[in-house]
Amino acid sequence: MDKERIKGKAQDVAGRVQRQVGEWTGDDEAQAKGLAKQAEGKTRNAIGKVKDAVRDTVDDVNGNRAENEEIDREERKKDVA
Repeated sequence: MDKERIKGKAQDVAGRVQRQVGEWTGDDEAQAKGLAKQAEGKTRNAIGKVKDAVRDTVDDVNGNRAENEEIDREERKKDVA
């Protein structure tokens, strides 16, 4: 899991708390800051998910490439024999 996802989720939760406290106390500024913090956290979390997906895709491609190279070597050995 990418560290951006963890940071983003923590920031999202902190923003939710701040926004909720602002609602309870009638503090419009705290509500707005909490909402902004929440949005930033959700964005960071989304970026982390994209990074994870790219990393997984690269790992899959590299893994498949290694498998295909091994298959090619085995076939060449059969052709020579």
